[in-house]
Amino acid sequence: MSSSANTFDILSSFGNIFSSFWWIILPIPFWYIFKIIWGDYVAFYSDNSWNASYKWTMLEVIPPRDVERGPKPMENFYTGLTGVWSTHNTFDIWVKGAYRQDTFGVELVSEEGRVHYYIRLLKKYRNMVESQIYAQYPEAQILEVEDYYNKFPKVIPNKDWDLWGADFTFVQSDPYYPIKTYDQFEESITGEMIDPMAAMVEALGTLGPGQHIWLQYVLVPVFEGESIKGGKALSDKLKGKPAAESGGRFLTDIMDVFANIFAGLFKPPEFKTVAAKKDEQPLDTRLSPMERDVLKAVEENLGKNFFKTKMRMIYLGKREGFDKSFVGTFIGALKQFNDLNMNQIKPEDISKTYGIIFFTEKIAAFRKRKIYDRYRKRNTDGVNILLSTKELATMFHFPDISVKSHALTQTTSKLGVAPSNLPIE
Repeated sequence: MSSSANTFDILSSFGNIFSSFWWIILPIPFWYIFKIIWGDYVAFYSDNSWNASYKWTMLEVIPPRDVERGPKPMENFYTGLTGVWSTHNTFDIWVKGAYRQDTFGVELVSEEGRVHYYIRLLKKYRNMVESQIYAQYPEAQILEVEDYYNKFPKVIPNKDWDLWGADFTFVQSDPYYPIKTYDQFEESITGEMIDPMAAMVEALGTLGPGQHIWLQYVLVPVFEGESIKGGKALSDKLKGKPAAESGGRFLTDIMDVFANIFAGLFKPPEFKTVAAKKDEQPLDTRLSPMERDVLKAVEENLGKNFFKTKMRMIYLGKREGFDKSFVGTFIGALKQFNDLNMNQIKPEDISKTYGIIFFTEKIAAFRKRKIYDRYRKRNTDGVNILLSTKELATMFHFPDISVKSHALTQTTSKLGVAPSNLPIE
């Protein structure tokens, strides 16, 4: 009886507090709910929304047949894309919904064994993107094309088509651990680079009639200061430095008081002896050779620009020839970018298009429709990864001269600039 009375008294006390201070308590959660609903409305549904002003286009880049350079030119290309990062004023954010940065999509597509390179972008950036590509690959061809997605049914799976898809995530919880980059793909004897695109192109080239694989990267530029701050925290951790106190020393002291106030009131005092601080060993002797290599790779990667990246893959095909073994073949080609000592990419379990335990077929069909629609919209919902310009250049670049594959769509001859004195009719 006494415990019930105590419970009633506690609940009654909370009720009295709420009735007295509801005007302070409720506005906080209501504000966050309003912020989400209003932000979604002005961004996507308002006639004056920021998203409504977006005009998109699709470019297909046909790379030169004999690229004599590695992925480094593509790293310069991605660095140029980060120049679109901008800040938005309060009016644009709250009235037009400009809460995000402009995005780019780079996509590697196998259409029944023929490999294509696509870039999806806002029309206002077309001149910038074309000039960046021509600066690095003067002999490339750039064509404005229809979105290849429009060639397929609006809803898949259906009676004729099926698909498998997944988003990709990192194995490491800290996104600043780098994956294996192009400077590590070297032949030990000759020192020549082994182009990682070779394995990917060959895997894509094995597809037959009615089969397609799409690999998509949706890129959102990251502010340099944000990436440097996040990466420095990892660098300090690897060096054994104490973690920086978020919120400053004053906030840390306040939190420490609240965390220990009850212990101070009800527990007897404790007296601790402070051990004399030993001379810290030099960093070179404290770290193992592997730890030094990881630290070096992390700090070198921090010197690059970063993109928040949505990486997703879809394999779709006609039901009579649908073969999920192609999924394993292509993901196996992606594993060459994994470094077990640093970071690895893997399909995210929650986004995979399968169902487990109950209603497996319905759940799988729902997931397939969802990832198919998200691919079409090129959105960044769900898990995202951080990729530097160097990592992106490793995973998405034009193959060099060593890659000889029938699957590649390439220019047939070298292009030259037209003479300036041609007669004009």
